[in-house]
Amino acid sequence: MLVLKIILAVAVAVILLRTGIAVLRALATPIPEPPPAGELRKVKLQYRCSLCGTEVRMTVATNEKPDPPRHCMDDMELQVAED
Repeated sequence: MLVLKIILAVAVAVILLRTGIAVLRALATPIPEPPPAGELRKVKLQYRCSLCGTEVRMTVATNEKPDPPRHCMDDMELQVAED
């Protein structure tokens, strides 16, 4: 019976050790590099035309701060997200 308790204790210790090492490795992983120029990135921007009121939500763009879309021959205004 004592041998079974020792084996169980060693198994639990190994599992805890491996779990701890996995958590530390996940925390130590560096942030990935941004995608190369020209690839699409996720963005969440909402624009509004000041002349007619048309609204556009942009969800992907080639860079993080894209130029505003044009509507009614003028650049649209960036709106503050209300989420």
